[in-house]
Amino acid sequence: MEIDFSGVFTYMHTEISLVAVIVIAFLYDLAAGSRGRQIFHPLMCILMLLFIAANIVPFPEEEGEIFGGMFIYSPVYGIVKSILAIGTLIVFLQSDSWLSRADTSFKRGEFYVLTLSTLLGMYFMISAGHFLMFFIGMELATVPMACLVALDKYRNNAAEAGAKFILSALFSSGLMLYGISFFYGTTGTLYFNDMASRIDGSALQILSLVFFFAGLGFKISLVPFHLWTADTYQGAPTNVTSYLSVISKGAAAFTLMVVLFKVFAEIAEQWQLLLYIIIILSITVANLFAIRQKDIKRFFAFSSISQAGYIMLAVISGTQYGMTSLIFYVLIYMAANLAAFGVISSIEQHSGGKVGIDDYNGLYRTNPKLAITMTLALFSLGGIPPFAGFFSKFFIFASAFEAGFHVLVLIALLNTIIALYYYLLIVKAMFIIPNDTPIAAFRSDTGTRISLVLCLAGVLVIGLVSSVFDSINLFTFGM
Repeated sequence: MEIDFSGVFTYMHTEISLVAVIVIAFLYDLAAGSRGRQIFHPLMCILMLLFIAANIVPFPEEEGEIFGGMFIYSPVYGIVKSILAIGTLIVFLQSDSWLSRADTSFKRGEFYVLTLSTLLGMYFMISAGHFLMFFIGMELATVPMACLVALDKYRNNAAEAGAKFILSALFSSGLMLYGISFFYGTTGTLYFNDMASRIDGSALQILSLVFFFAGLGFKISLVPFHLWTADTYQGAPTNVTSYLSVISKGAAAFTLMVVLFKVFAEIAEQWQLLLYIIIILSITVANLFAIRQKDIKRFFAFSSISQAGYIMLAVISGTQYGMTSLIFYVLIYMAANLAAFGVISSIEQHSGGKVGIDDYNGLYRTNPKLAITMTLALFSLGGIPPFAGFFSKFFIFASAFEAGFHVLVLIALLNTIIALYYYLLIVKAMFIIPNDTPIAAFRSDTGTRISLVLCLAGVLVIGLVSSVFDSINLFTFGM
């Protein structure tokens, strides 16, 4: 196969520039001494900012493919990659206090390289036009993530969390490969476009679809593939948890929708029935379990499972409008969830590791700005107008309703009431429940303050700026 190198640099410029950032981070970590590592954090934030600026505008405007169709470029893919990169930058901004500790400062380089490696894997997943490329991207995103989860191996059960994550990942990858092998056996190809014309809905292909979905269901934390989530979120470093809950989930959800669109459109009734059941289970089970949690990271673990169920409403619609709604929802969810985890991380680093919900009692008395930030993020996650989360949920529900899933939308709407109840439990703790020994007043580091301002801007502004949704919709329909 002859390689068109001009096409490689045209259609893979995002991946190539990200590899350049990874190489710079790796070499700097090797060469910099103790004094040089003191500026590692601002250097990486600047590099990520330059990377985002260079790739935020999708270019070129037309679709293309290279490596015989294994790698596909589309402007809408560029938008999703930019959203994930912005989320990664926010996580970097929030990680300075954690990485400045005596027991983690020497792990700065590992954190940055591993995080960017997972991002690169997600990029390959998104642009895959072949199941081999897709699987390589998924493993590149998963294996470094297991290392990140266990980075604080002597604290907070991180080693146990990493072990549970990697074992669950291995099992789900095995299931996915098993399903992909059946697809290859029944169609004779692994290319998405070629496979789509050979899908006939046989029993073996339906079974293959179930195995394939189980693999991605693990990445998205859908019920019943969610059992690793709470323990991993609780044991992993908080900044890794925030990355895992937003960036990884968003990439996997978008990739699932693309694959279902491109490959399995002929058997849409079958996978829509599967999604119908899983959406109800994910939203309902996660909401009920979230109410019982006393650890705030476990609380947000079940919240993220519930949010994943809402994201699947866009997937089940099976329409271009649904894809636009999914991208918009991930953008808003990223802003709100990273704001919440930014507050959690800041409090954890300045209070000696307090992560219990009861520890937040009376937070408004000592840290009113953090309490207000958390409240606004929770209001957005709960879908309260006029915050951006309301608009993202509206578009998600509208896409599913338009596709004819009226009862499913009604069940999802009823579940938003339960979700709002447990989100308000946190607000009640911060503003109403008294505490004789509240968390002492402190000032967050500069990076965290910048990240929280960016997240609040997303929560308060993006939903009111209709051009954001319209722009995403324009690129999606041009796909």
